[in-house]
Amino acid sequence: QVQLVESGGGLVQAGESLRISCTVTGHTFSRYSMAWFRQPPGRQRLLIAHINWSGTDTRYADSVKGRFTISRDNARNTVYLQMNDLKPEDTAVYYCNSDGTPEVWGPGTQVTVSS
Repeated sequence: QVQLVESGGGLVQAGESLRISCTVTGHTFSRYSMAWFRQPPGRQRLLIAHINWSGTDTRYADSVKGRFTISRDNARNTVYLQMNDLKPEDTAVYYCNSDGTPEVWGPGTQVTVSS
């Protein structure tokens, strides 16, 4: 059974940085691309970053490009999202997702950015 567990969220001030993590169990992590999504309060969940199985190709939504970096450690079955220069509009619940099991979601981690 595939499980995804996000961690590392919190409350920060605008301009600060935060790194969140997602650990995957139950499938061969290194075979699949991974992605980060976020869901602001009262809004739909949107894709913000994607990384291929080897970590050599990354893609970003325009809203986070240049500020966020997605990376992965296949030995640890973990994908990361480094978030710099955070803005209040980055406030959301952040979720990771595997291309191998796109229907499976973790509980998410809350990121709140105060102005």
